[in-house]
Amino acid sequence: MVNKKSPSTDVQKNTAEPLELTGNKEAEVKSAIQPAATKSEPKVNPAPTSTVETQAKAEEKPNPAKSDEAKLGTPPAGRAVKGGESPVKSADAKSSLARETSVKTADRPIPSESDFVSGLPALPTEVSEDEISKRELLRDVESQFELFLGANEAIEDADVTPPVEQGVATEATSEHHHHQPESEPVTEYYQAPEAEHRYDGPTIPHLYIIQICPELSPVAKVGGLADVVYGLSNELEIRGNSVEIILPKYDCLRYDHIWGLCETYNDLWVPWFEGAIHCTVFFGFVHGRKCFFIEPHSQDNFFNRGSVYGFKDDALRFAFFTRAAMEFIWKTGKNPDIIHCHDWQTALAPVFLFEIYQHLGMHHPRVCFTIHNFKHQGVTGAQILQATGLNRPEYYYHYDRLRDNQHLQALNLMKAGVVYSNFVTTVSPHHAMEAKDLGQGFGLEPTLHIHHRKFGGVVNGVDYSIWNPEIDPHIPVRYTVDNIEGKYDNKRALRQRLMLADNEKPIVAFVGRLDPQKGLELIRHAIFYTLHRGGQFVLLGSSPEGQINNYFWSLKHQLNDNPDCHIEIGFNEELSHLIYAGADMMIVPSRFEPCGLAQLIALRYGTVPVVREVGGLADTVIDKDFSWRPLHERNGYVFRDYDEAGLESALGRAISCYYEFPEHFRETIKNAMRSDYSWKNPGQDYLNIYDFIREK
Repeated sequence: MVNKKSPSTDVQKNTAEPLELTGNKEAEVKSAIQPAATKSEPKVNPAPTSTVETQAKAEEKPNPAKSDEAKLGTPPAGRAVKGGESPVKSADAKSSLARETSVKTADRPIPSESDFVSGLPALPTEVSEDEISKRELLRDVESQFELFLGANEAIEDADVTPPVEQGVATEATSEHHHHQPESEPVTEYYQAPEAEHRYDGPTIPHLYIIQICPELSPVAKVGGLADVVYGLSNELEIRGNSVEIILPKYDCLRYDHIWGLCETYNDLWVPWFEGAIHCTVFFGFVHGRKCFFIEPHSQDNFFNRGSVYGFKDDALRFAFFTRAAMEFIWKTGKNPDIIHCHDWQTALAPVFLFEIYQHLGMHHPRVCFTIHNFKHQGVTGAQILQATGLNRPEYYYHYDRLRDNQHLQALNLMKAGVVYSNFVTTVSPHHAMEAKDLGQGFGLEPTLHIHHRKFGGVVNGVDYSIWNPEIDPHIPVRYTVDNIEGKYDNKRALRQRLMLADNEKPIVAFVGRLDPQKGLELIRHAIFYTLHRGGQFVLLGSSPEGQINNYFWSLKHQLNDNPDCHIEIGFNEELSHLIYAGADMMIVPSRFEPCGLAQLIALRYGTVPVVREVGGLADTVIDKDFSWRPLHERNGYVFRDYDEAGLESALGRAISCYYEFPEHFRETIKNAMRSDYSWKNPGQDYLNIYDFIREK
């Protein structure tokens, strides 16, 4: 049996017989066991050794306890300890006590009390301050001895070996005690108490991230890209990372949403063709996000044109912006862990990093490139190489680099981002598969197959601080999943605002951009099919193409007198919130949809989505009737074929359920509201990607 070390004194090996305590002494030892366990620090048993080795080590090492006792002196004969016993025993008392002792463990000798105090000289009768301090020290020695005896006596009574460390035996210990049965009870002593406050810390360390993007909500918003950049940046900062955003200083910025705009760098010279363009960089906060705005001073007037996109030289405009952003990062000594760029407008950032700035000392940053729409890829000519300083057309006009897969004399900026980035994402896993394998990559399929190991999809999130029926300031009645009666109050308010008939019919809605991608033919068919099935229809949207706007204006005049239909051409933020809160169903019959925000917002408001099974719609909406998922996860209606019959199959089931099984429809509403498509999960997904590439 291996000796257990006392937390305050070392075990002394000697040849004296072990003591057996009786009477008051035994009660005293039992009372001392608990303090010994609480005051002591946990010790780990040493590896077992033989008795001969243990005795040899005891002879070699000096006894610290005896040396300390020699300094303290002998206590007065009348001093008493717990139980009324004097610590100094006479020779007769020692011999009589030894005769009463029974040997319990021959290999565990316990030092006698006489050995412990035999070397202490007697104290003088006149007590000085020094003697008082010595007596106090002696009391500590006596109490330690009592605790020591109590702990060893308890171990003898238990007749077991204490565990090594919380019951886990080392290999040497298991070999030494292999003869003991596995069922032998184990008593633990000196077990360390668990910490009351434990901080495990984040699994991914703090990161410094720079987002280079052409849009940011709400200061420069054209589409969903602006919402993604803001929402992702906000989530990353909530998780303790440092995020900065770089974007052009458009003349059409919403300056009322920028706080503290000031000039921060006024001597930025960006190489352009054979010279350089002088730029000024401004800094400001956009709803808490740290933003840098680059303003070029050039006759080209890159960003003072009244809008973000729509010009013939867009490729040159955003190539200059991307080069200016990289030059700003290098000149100011920023050393981000991750540079996150978005769409073709900033796809040259990894090319500049690895072909130019890496040779200037920027070895640390890694690049994540997110594709929001494969349809627009930034196909351009060789002039952009000369303008940005890349030059070497024979080098970049290679199939493995920037040359377009379909037009051999053109360069593809989006392909450049795919080839040069450390990781490429699109905005949903299903759309990533469609782009690579089902022909929705618009010519980039071969490149995506080559780089498939660094390509994946992450579903976008929705900012629940804006789109949330529990706190939405734009709706008359707020509601929750536990009290959806407020949704019907909003439904009545929507009817009053749009002057629809007040009845029990379901309201089917469409909110979004009137673009051919959104399935305009099926949107038109949904209007008339809903009216035919006894429902009401509301449309809110507009198109940048005049021909499409004119068509829906004519449709509005045609249905203007119908009390169950309202078409609103344009966009109204407040009205969109009311439609999401008041409608019963939201139609999203897209031709293709990388992610889609309409169905995510509709789910949050309990407006049952009716969608086509493409892209992010397939990842986020689970069909109520035909799905292998559990019933509580089914939150909408899905159809597959892009035709009128497919639309009717899903929309017809939704309207029938509304009329025939209202309780089932209410459960679908609740399932939709329970779906969590905030930025919590996408934020963690992007952090995992950043952590994956940061050491590559």
